[in-house]
Amino acid sequence: MGQVCAMRYTLCPMLNQKKIIVGVCGSIAAYKTASLVRLLIKAGAEVKVVMTPDAKAFITPLTLATLSKNPVNVDYFEADTGLWTNHVALGLWADLIIIAPATANTLAKLSNGICDNLLSAVYLSARCPVYLVPAMDLDMWKHPATQKNILSLQTNGNLLIPPTEGELASGLNGQGRMAEPEAIFEVLLAKLSKRKPLKTKRALVTAGPTFEPIDPVRFIGNHSSGKTGFAIAEELADLGASVTLISGPVNLQLQNNSIARIDVNTAAEMLAEVKKYFHESDIMVMSAAVADYTISDPAERKIKKSEKQFDLKLSKTVDILELLGQQKKAGQLLVGFALETDQEEENAMNKLRRKNLDFIVLNSLRDAGAGFKGNQNKITIIDKDFNKQVFDLKLKTDVAADICRKILELI
Repeated sequence: MGQVCAMRYTLCPMLNQKKIIVGVCGSIAAYKTASLVRLLIKAGAEVKVVMTPDAKAFITPLTLATLSKNPVNVDYFEADTGLWTNHVALGLWADLIIIAPATANTLAKLSNGICDNLLSAVYLSARCPVYLVPAMDLDMWKHPATQKNILSLQTNGNLLIPPTEGELASGLNGQGRMAEPEAIFEVLLAKLSKRKPLKTKRALVTAGPTFEPIDPVRFIGNHSSGKTGFAIAEELADLGASVTLISGPVNLQLQNNSIARIDVNTAAEMLAEVKKYFHESDIMVMSAAVADYTISDPAERKIKKSEKQFDLKLSKTVDILELLGQQKKAGQLLVGFALETDQEEENAMNKLRRKNLDFIVLNSLRDAGAGFKGNQNKITIIDKDFNKQVFDLKLKTDVAADICRKILELI
């Protein structure tokens, strides 16, 4: 279907009436953007172009305005009229954003939230998928700073269409050429036409830590970032599921607006919300690091530092995963997680059996580069028949995809 649309320049159901922002940065590869815009328009998309000021040195706004059939936006204010270009409205208008070419400079800005031009402001205002199509010289692409920015952007949910190898403007040969417009077009079609095998399913995902109050100021918590849980929620939604995400205190945002997010703080609050949605869910992925113990009698006022030693009385919390395992019905799929420091597989298998899980995701704090706070993890999936799948260290977004593939196998 994608090849037919691209080669014959016909309307494509996946792109027809899609609202697309094409961002253009200051690179010699900007000339390719004209062809990309033309392909999108021929496919039936509505396209608005946002250029960085430097991009005007490589391709004229008039060219892109003519092809897109819309005025091109470059500055916050129009010099002639003094009218303000509403970057927030642009960001919210778009169904997707494609930044092609994306320079090393722009990637660094987007990665670090630097908002000094209209394109970066639109990016920070957007709630839709963002495709990044880099173009730069070989050494700039390979530089650790650029690779760090790329990793950060992917971790935040942006989609990368990597540069290809070939002759570069510098005369060098290597990776750095912006992907060809037809290739970009095909990636979009493949993503948008992705099967929705879970479109009739409801999924419940928990993520992040819980904070158990000691007094109004202090709490007991853990280092869970919630990144894996959020990535799983995004992947399940992308596969068509209706997703409810219950999250402890984290500093993360969702890319998919269809996901219903509920924020909680304590284990008791998470339990109460899980109970509301458990019975109507087909898929339950309990990735939250829920506290095993809570303070028996939290103080109503801040506790002053007056004693050399201070004892806390703790009470065991309800084991949410075990409770769901006891109550789950035929047709419900329950996934748990095990973070271990010793006897990893043995402990994970015991948990799998004891809590009546369909499979468990094991990760170890002893694996270098994996764990709570980072962007990568290394997991082993063990199913209820004790079959094991061991995965390499990879981005948590890719870990989420592996977990969801296992869910699809069982569904």
